[in-house]
Amino acid sequence: MLTSEIVLEPLDQYRYRIPRNEAAGMRTHVLVFSSPALIGQTQKDLSLAQAMNVATLPGIVGPSLAMPDIHQGYGFPIGGVAATDMVEGIVSPGGVGFDINCGVRLVRSTLHRADVQPRMKQLIDQVFRDVPCGAGTEGRVKLKRGAIDEVLTRGARWMVENGYGDPGDTERAEANGTLKGALPNKVSDRAKERGGPQLATLGSGNHFLEIQYVDKVHDHPAAQTLGIEKDQVVVLIHSGSRGLGHQVCTDYVALMNQVMPKYGINLPDRQLACAPIQSDEGRSYLGAMAAAANFAWANRQGITHYLRDAFRRVFDDEVRLDLIYDVCHNIAKHETYVVDGRKRDVLVHRKGATRAFPPGHPEIPAIYSEIGQPVFVPGSMGTASWILVGQQGALNDSFGSVCHGAGRVLSRTAVRKGKNVQEERRKLEQNGILVRSESRDGILEELPEAYKDVDEVIEVVHNTGLAKKVARLRPMGVIKG
Repeated sequence: MLTSEIVLEPLDQYRYRIPRNEAAGMRTHVLVFSSPALIGQTQKDLSLAQAMNVATLPGIVGPSLAMPDIHQGYGFPIGGVAATDMVEGIVSPGGVGFDINCGVRLVRSTLHRADVQPRMKQLIDQVFRDVPCGAGTEGRVKLKRGAIDEVLTRGARWMVENGYGDPGDTERAEANGTLKGALPNKVSDRAKERGGPQLATLGSGNHFLEIQYVDKVHDHPAAQTLGIEKDQVVVLIHSGSRGLGHQVCTDYVALMNQVMPKYGINLPDRQLACAPIQSDEGRSYLGAMAAAANFAWANRQGITHYLRDAFRRVFDDEVRLDLIYDVCHNIAKHETYVVDGRKRDVLVHRKGATRAFPPGHPEIPAIYSEIGQPVFVPGSMGTASWILVGQQGALNDSFGSVCHGAGRVLSRTAVRKGKNVQEERRKLEQNGILVRSESRDGILEELPEAYKDVDEVIEVVHNTGLAKKVARLRPMGVIKG
């Protein structure tokens, strides 16, 4: 499909619709959450055309959804959401992505900005030493023979039970840090070889660890429930399933491309490769995906363990770092929604989109029942990140989903062009942000100008009733791969 074929109809200030095009094979329409300030940027790549392609998937239920951070991805756009019928629908690895359960967790400290600022250089250097990062980096968790399957089955719980965390950590994570239905035997030996040594590592690309402070509180009762206040220091961790998840996706995209003809599936883009959910291939992928998701939760749990050690080394043993919440944004999950007046069991593909369940939802921790599920939306290392809480609008309009970040507007190649890493580091330091990275590209590819305005993205989310603003965070120190 070409972008010139796209008919974009404004529905209101923050919603657009691409009508169903039967001639193009679309089974439903596309609903785009955006704004006049963002929609022009969105139209500069193929992400909306990809959202139209998603609308051709067999068994799709409701619209193909585009979040305000949408940008071009592999098959599915990043910032895309699609639900497929559990009986008649398909599962697509491209609708989850190569970094299965890439996600974010926010940790609050007992320190404030004034406590940390004088020791910021010492702290960022210590964290950089204690939390390995980079593309091929090995971690400090050495798994015994056969233990990888236990990690793939039990996720963050395995880490906590083996000394890498506090007992309450798993209570404040999506799915308690362990997705049911994991099938380690459906994960290839190559995936396990790649991922096993990388446990408790940050990775590269857009992955990061940011030491931040609470810049502004918008909802004081919700902030109090989350245990945060103005100028408090928090840490945002963004990482995923590393080489293991990447290999799982690679393996199953290849497999599903082979079997689609057997199931009579013909799609406009081979990157959407899929299989019926109830087929052997579909069930195998979902079991392998759950295993990779558990590895990712274990990974972020390990990073948290070493982060706590770093803070204690720089300050003292009295400092506490408590997990607020951990939520993934590359996943496919069996959920139930009311669609066109009746309950439907669906598989919700969230590709660069995060869950945003409202107050009272049974799948969020009891402590957050009155405010809704915490949602974290990073911006860029030179701007801001946001804490929100899910609202009823997400259940009504977006299969319980919102955006996962600001969304790229410049490719990694484009943003690097003509830039000097020392000059860019100096600019960030002038704004009070210290940066440590394993590579030059780790900084240049993630400069603030590579991303949309995160504050504008949040306005869309807030004003559509998908999630509500709680607090804005500002970076003090950033670690990149």
